[in-house]
Amino acid sequence: MSDDAAGSSAAEKGLGAGGPAGFASFEDNDTSAVRKLQGFLHRFPTAIPFFVLLFGVLIFSVLAGGRFFAPFNLSLVLQQVTIIGVLGIAQTLIILTAGIDLSVGAIMILSSIVMGRLSVVAGVPVEISFVIGLGTGVLCGLINGVLVALVRLPPFIVTLGTWSIYGAMVIFISRSETIRSQDIEAVAPLLQWLGSSIKLGGGAILTYGSILMIGVAVSVWYILNHTAFGRHVYATGDDPEAARLAGINTTATLIATYTLAGFICALASWVLIGRIGAVSPLGSQTANLDAITAVVIGGTSLFGGRGSIVGTLIGALIVGVFRNGLALAGVDVLWQEFAVGALIIIAVTIDQWIRKIST
Repeated sequence: MSDDAAGSSAAEKGLGAGGPAGFASFEDNDTSAVRKLQGFLHRFPTAIPFFVLLFGVLIFSVLAGGRFFAPFNLSLVLQQVTIIGVLGIAQTLIILTAGIDLSVGAIMILSSIVMGRLSVVAGVPVEISFVIGLGTGVLCGLINGVLVALVRLPPFIVTLGTWSIYGAMVIFISRSETIRSQDIEAVAPLLQWLGSSIKLGGGAILTYGSILMIGVAVSVWYILNHTAFGRHVYATGDDPEAARLAGINTTATLIATYTLAGFICALASWVLIGRIGAVSPLGSQTANLDAITAVVIGGTSLFGGRGSIVGTLIGALIVGVFRNGLALAGVDVLWQEFAVGALIIIAVTIDQWIRKIST
């Protein structure tokens, strides 16, 4: 046998040993514990926030003693994260499409101003004012969606601009005036209804706002996991070009997603009025960043296509638990914000590490 024939025979044997059916195998056979952990976290992105929440509860039960597990305190944590949770659900929808919405907080406040000014100052029936307020949120979301999907501007730039525009409209419509709780109670008690509560015993209370948050979360979870629209949202965020080739109308999906997010922000405005009792142009100024924090800590990838509503609610609870626990432990507010900021950086770092498994 010639040298060439011998070399060819050896090469064929090498390829035959490479994998089944006589083809060379290029699969990654790394079965280390780290790789298995990476794969597990990729399949179950809510695992990390769940363990972080559990860790926080255990730590603060020691640092704050029995005060942390007092029924009233636990229900207080839930009340404190209700607005963040509802806005976080809206933000999750946008981030799943590989976008981001910096205007969710401004949409919420603008919708609350419209509801309050129409019903209390202009004398419009509260039911009509409420519907117009919800419509305001829908319109704002629609504008964001059109600019992103049709004009094809980057979501960051679009929502940075509309955040300023909606914020200016808040000042213009409200005239920088706060509508007092007493005035709302006298004319439009419907707007404060979500602040009403149910006593659970032991000092714990459950507000209707928290019940609404859970209802919105369940509804959006069902949409994302059991409807064609939900699958389109994930596909658009994961790979928009592949989604288009698969027959998905990504433009309509993006517009619908931003519009739905605007509607949820308007619902958050109702929760906001119920929570503080008044309508203020300065209401919950940090809600936008808090919502993004809840989404990121909750395991939703900033690169789109991976995440869940359950993770966002867990992320909101993590923010609430850490702030509440640190406050009970006597830690200065400065270090409370430091801890939340550190959690954001850690969450994004872990997300980047997990994403390597799909590359």
